Amino acid sequence: MLERKKLKGRTQVTFVLPEDTPAGPVSVVGDFNHWDPYAHPLTPRGDGTRTATVALSANSSHAFRYLAAGDYWFNDPAADHHDGANSHLRT
Repeated sequence: MLERKKLKGRTQVTFVLPEDTPAGPVSVVGDFNHWDPYAHPLTPRGDGTRTATVALSANSSHAFRYLAAGDYWFNDPAADHHDGANSHLRT
């Protein structure tokens, strides 16, 4: 799931996954962090989910995926669209 909050000239995007699905550590990786799996690890929050938040330029489009333990890559079904390989979001 994606949560968006408009800021002055930017959009704050929070990537949200259930705390235990998939099990183990998960990061969000994309063109906004040069596909760096260490840049945005998801961290638990009190409501049973885990999240990572990034601030992106307004009116932009970005490709991203999640990377879980065991080199397991997966897309976000709530993304704005998919191109077969990646999830995409528009700010």
